[in-house]
Amino acid sequence: MEAEGALAPWRERITSEVEAAWDAVACVVRTPPLDILVQRLPGAVIPEIGMVGHAHRKGLFSLTLDPDNPHFASSLEQGAVRRQVTHEVHHCLRMAGPGYGHTLGEALVSEGLAGQFTGRLFGNPPEPWERAVDEDVLRAHLPDATALTVPGYHHNAWFFGVGGHRPRWLGYTLGYRIVGKWLADVGAVDGDAWVNVPADAVLAASGIPGAGTLRIHFQGARARRDD
Repeated sequence: MEAEGALAPWRERITSEVEAAWDAVACVVRTPPLDILVQRLPGAVIPEIGMVGHAHRKGLFSLTLDPDNPHFASSLEQGAVRRQVTHEVHHCLRMAGPGYGHTLGEALVSEGLAGQFTGRLFGNPPEPWERAVDEDVLRAHLPDATALTVPGYHHNAWFFGVGGHRPRWLGYTLGYRIVGKWLADVGAVDGDAWVNVPADAVLAASGIPGAGTLRIHFQGARARRDD
């Protein structure tokens, strides 16, 4: 979609990055047909990378690009497009299975799975939103059992800091660490588990209130537990 700006100078590179993501995902899990909406929309991206992905439903996700963003060119060179695509493909696959979720706990798991899945495929360190806050801030904002399980949570507050009561990207960082804890506990994970693991199983393994006491020590990109 180029009504709001041409993407011709980057079309070949974008296409190759999408194909690289698709090939990587297909090595782990069967990939059904998906529609990808690629658009240029100035300002409607993550400012730090000049692009953003968004999964709309099980068969469609969008990739929004802003070549005028000062970080776009370097992000493209560093593989951000393939990682954005992989993250959103995972969301679509999960939407076709158990679903993204309607509670905070389910959303944390869905985002954490997509982030960890992408990291496993490409060996990249956590994205900025997956390491946005330190251990003390995470502990200060840990959700309780009610917050995790009640439908109708404020997604933009938990994940984007809307309202000012929680830091930006808190939910992404917490979800990434929670899923990392689950992965450390269960070891090898096959394609089906990467996509379809029940959120409750991940939350229980992480000691989220309601399934135990959350005692996760965050150290860099990894987490360890206190037994």
